[in-house]
Amino acid sequence: MSKNDFDKLLLEAVDEGLSSLGESAKQAVYFHLEKGFDIEKEEIPSKIENFVNAFENIFGLGANFLEIQIMRRLYEKVGGSVQLSDSKDFTFTEYVTAARRSFVKKKQKTKE
Repeated sequence: MSKNDFDKLLLEAVDEGLSSLGESAKQAVYFHLEKGFDIEKEEIPSKIENFVNAFENIFGLGANFLEIQIMRRLYEKVGGSVQLSDSKDFTFTEYVTAARRSFVKKKQKTKE
């Protein structure tokens, strides 16, 4: 239950983050991910490292801004409870991993 739920939320967050570029640009990014990097939209949660590498390849330094947008959306979707390590220098992948962990914990507590 929770893995698929989280994956759905992550995909929604990515979609909403990319929407800040406009609809046609968002579709172009998905097309480029699929054709240039062999990452279909639905595979992003399971290929998060590849997604980040592709994203940074496509946008260069601009990827940072979009990653922050996606992280904000994901934070809202998991209920504002993401526990990060003490390191202030975390990566997008580490954030997604922490958000997944927090989401699963929260779901387990609501079952009890």
